[in-house]
Amino acid sequence: MPFYDPAKIEVLIDAPSLAARISALGAQITADYGPGTELVLVGVLKGSYVFLADLARAIDLPVEIDFLGLSSYGSSQETSGVVQMTQDLTRPVKGKHVLVVEDIVDTGLTMQYLLQNLMTRLPASVKVCTLLHKPARSRVAVPMDYVGFEIEDRFVIGYGLDYADKLRNLPFIGAAVNDEPPFPA
Repeated sequence: MPFYDPAKIEVLIDAPSLAARISALGAQITADYGPGTELVLVGVLKGSYVFLADLARAIDLPVEIDFLGLSSYGSSQETSGVVQMTQDLTRPVKGKHVLVVEDIVDTGLTMQYLLQNLMTRLPASVKVCTLLHKPARSRVAVPMDYVGFEIEDRFVIGYGLDYADKLRNLPFIGAAVNDEPPFPA
């Protein structure tokens, strides 16, 4: 028996669709930055780690990878609107081209906070690449230079996104059917 109940999860974006879109994003990022540009990929933990790993392999440029942790959800499915930094970058980004890699942008509040924070560190440039965007939840406008998929307003899981800190290892993006916990009974 699998560690989750397949009858309780609706697949919204399957693994082949994710792979194809990430490959296209990597090619677009490579072309936009141009040959030889060194790029710092900044993954927002925890949700972006799967996307960042696949995206980094799809970018044909020299890349550095760093992570930072932000939280606005706590253990809830709704953002609190208050952003907390839980882990900072390990190296300075002054004078470097930074690409923020995020799993999902919904209200935009967390991304707005992060972009303001990063700009104080004087990078050469900052762009945003998000796997998912929920336009229906937007509360503030934030620049998103690369968007994998726009999705409807549902709580999504898999491919790095969690349900109570579980199910990040699903190879697809899904949603709990009827908002029931997607675990075996």
